[in-house]
Amino acid sequence: MQRYNFFRIYIYFWRKKIRNEAKNLEEKRKMPIFASSESTLLGMIFYFSGTGNTRWVASEIAKAIKEELFYIPDLIREERSEFTLHEGERIGFCFPTHGWQVPRIVREFIKRLKMNTKDHYCWALTTCGDNMGETMTILNRDLAANELLANNGVPLQADTIFSVIMPESYVCLPFMKTDPEEKEQWKIENARRQLQHIIPIIKDCKRGIEELDKGATPRLYSYVIGEYFNKRMVTDKKFTVDKDVCTHCGKCAKVCPVDNIKGAPPEWIHNGRCTSCLACYHYCPVHAINFGKITRKRDQYYFNRRGDQR
Repeated sequence: MQRYNFFRIYIYFWRKKIRNEAKNLEEKRKMPIFASSESTLLGMIFYFSGTGNTRWVASEIAKAIKEELFYIPDLIREERSEFTLHEGERIGFCFPTHGWQVPRIVREFIKRLKMNTKDHYCWALTTCGDNMGETMTILNRDLAANELLANNGVPLQADTIFSVIMPESYVCLPFMKTDPEEKEQWKIENARRQLQHIIPIIKDCKRGIEELDKGATPRLYSYVIGEYFNKRMVTDKKFTVDKDVCTHCGKCAKVCPVDNIKGAPPEWIHNGRCTSCLACYHYCPVHAINFGKITRKRDQYYFNRRGDQR
């Protein structure tokens, strides 16, 4: 009986710890990041991140060049799409590559975005596990299609563009897995070095810079494979939860960027907004969530999961 009571107490405090971690994660995700409370902000960065790779990259840039971060899912929730730019302010977009294209949620946000652009410096950065195909071409087409971003008929374009390779997080295809720990650490250290090069370029508003890992056949990746992937495979219909494993911590619902999960054990709402970012899968502390059968033998990843990536 004493051992049983001890076990119940242990489970109670363990679940409480998980809930507190989920709450802290949600508060951190929503918290605007500033370079300094005493400094004048010199621009804005619109970003999206599922497993934290892009958030880390965007926050490193924001702190270094005194820019404010805007989390795109929060802006969509708040129905904020109109922004006023002051002279000399920079505009940045940071997002992960999803199936060799711009994530659906970012593309939908750009369609509604309204800013008073007037030769403002615009840059963009995408994170990817390996390569990004023609993702930046797609981004600039979306920017050009939005007449609310044009200046006297001249479309807004990101004319300085980068890709940064980060640890792999998409694990829903037979040939895609998370990186081994050694490779994961190598990618992050390499990204740190790359950011030391990228940050001065953005700070000095240098135009016409293109540093991209497009891969061997970028058009095939983005316009054939990527087109099929984003039309047919971005879905929440294959997500399942092992109810006997789920701890009811609620972390999956808190990290979902499109509010597509409710309850505990989780239920996916099937509202058509899922981005397949896999945050619900990767952040689950007991691996109770899976995407079909393929992820049952896959590992999990999110930035700083082990606490050794800052």
